[in-house]
Formats: sequence, C-alpha cells, structure tokens
Amino acid sequence: MNNRDMQATWEYHDGTKHSYWSIRNNPHFLDWANRPQPFKIYPKIEPLSLPRDVPHTGVAALSAISEPASSSRADSVPDLRDLARILYFSAGITKQRAHPGGEIYFRAAACTGALYEIELYVVTGDLAGLEAGVYHFNPADVSLRLLRKGDLRGNLAQAAAMEPAVAHAPATIICTGTYWRNAWKYHARTYRHFGWDNGTLLANMLAVSAASGLPAEIVLGFVDAEVTAYSIWIRGVRFPCASYRSGAHRRVRCPHRERRRRLAWRQSRFQSARSNIPPCLRCTTRLRLSPKRK
Repeated sequence: MNNRDMQATWEYHDGTKHSYWSIRNNPHFLDWANRPQPFKIYPKIEPLSLPRDVPHTGVAALSAISEPASSSRADSVPDLRDLARILYFSAGITKQRAHPGGEIYFRAAACTGALYEIELYVVTGDLAGLEAGVYHFNPADVSLRLLRKGDLRGNLAQAAAMEPAVAHAPATIICTGTYWRNAWKYHARTYRHFGWDNGTLLANMLAVSAASGLPAEIVLGFVDAEVTAYSIWIRGVRFPCASYRSGAHRRVRCPHRERRRRLAWRQSRFQSARSNIPPCLRCTTRLRLSPKRK
C-alpha cells in the first residue's frame, strides 16, 4: 500500500473510531486464558543486569521537559548508568498491583490498557561498561540481553539514509510494536495506539536525556526491512521505529498479494496468540467492519 493513499487512511480512521453505534454493536469480552505475555523473553540468553544505584540528575522534571536540551558534558557519550537511567524511566516497572487475573505491571510511561506493547532495543558501539552490539531491554529484571555482537551502527545508518543523528550517535534505541499484545483488548484500534503509547515513552526518553546532559534526537525516516532483516537482524519485530535514543516511525507491509496470509489474518480476528501477521490499513478496516460469521 502506498503511504500516500489517503483514502485507505480515512477508511481506517472512520472504521476504528468510537461512536455510540460502534461500542454497542461490537461487544467485546476479554479472554483471560489467552492473555498475551507482558514481556518479550529470550530464555536462552544470559541477562546483563543494569545498575540499580544510578545517581539522581538533580534536574527537576518540569525543567527537563520545558527547557531546551543542551549537552552539559564534555564527551556527550553515555555510559552504562546513563543507558540504565533512560531505559528505566521510559519503560521500567515502577509499581505492580495484584488483581483476580494475576499481576499488572505499571511502567514509567503510561500505555493504553497497561499492556505496554512497545519493546526497546539498543544498538551501540563500545561504551564504558558495555561492549558494542544489539541488545534487548527487559523491564522484568532490568537487564539487557545481547542479541548480536559487534558495532552495527553503520548498518543502521545505511537503513536511515546516513541520517547524521544515527550515523554519529554512540547509541541508538529502537522502539518496536508488538501488535498482539495490544490487539488482544483493542482489536483494530491497536494501530492508533502505537503512536499514542510510543509518544509517551519517547517524551520520557527525551526528558531523561536532557536531565542527564545528553543530546537526543528522534529520527522518523528509515527503511523497515533494512532495520529488521539486514541491518541488525532483530527477529520477530513487526513495527520498527528507529531513532537516536528513541523512535516513532512505523510502516507496515501489506499482505494483499498473498491471499493465503490475508485469509489467515481475517479468520484469526485477533482471537489467537498465533496471529502475528502484519496488517495494513485496509486489512484492519475490513476486520473491524466485516460482520461476524455465525
């Protein structure tokens, strides 16, 4: 699908917005037995625990978000403690609450339904306390897991058309969206939530970076396939969003030409945890508007 197909965009917008009619004609009950996992797990990779004794920056929250960000450090290169601070105060668990269905883990940045569908990956060169590589951040145990060894920042820069903020960044944080984790509750509206939920997380990243005296910049343009398949080879990523320390851009491949996959997507109706087929605006609109089969 062409990114400039405004008709498809309006179809999706009108087909997924709430109204008196839509809420009462689309009853939805949560299947707690089929609830998605709140964290992405790499069971065979040893965790690298992030430091917990990170010192306070001494910068007030309102100052961090209101004043222009300027580097107050000579090197402007983060170390392991800086990364720990940014990751924790953007996607870390700040509290948890028990309920009849289990535990709800609340994160530093708010998210629709407390489902937290955004995962964070770090692509870095050699830093103080951290060797170059591609890492996944796990909020459950506040740790990094090394997925790929070596400095792959050049590959990432190629995917972003040699954007200076990526090419010269000592570390880049990539935000990715896990569709099923949010669609379990919100169905086709999940595509909307990617922007909202990622935006709150990015706001925290920018604020913490400013408070830490580190420059940060969001990069919106890049080639998805280059990021996921060729640059850093993150498996299972559906909606990558690259940036310097943060990210917010998503593009989705359209499965219209693959009839078998399209039918599987329609039949799943978000009711199976196995339905991990990337949607497009037309597919999600049809899914929302088509009547249920008896």
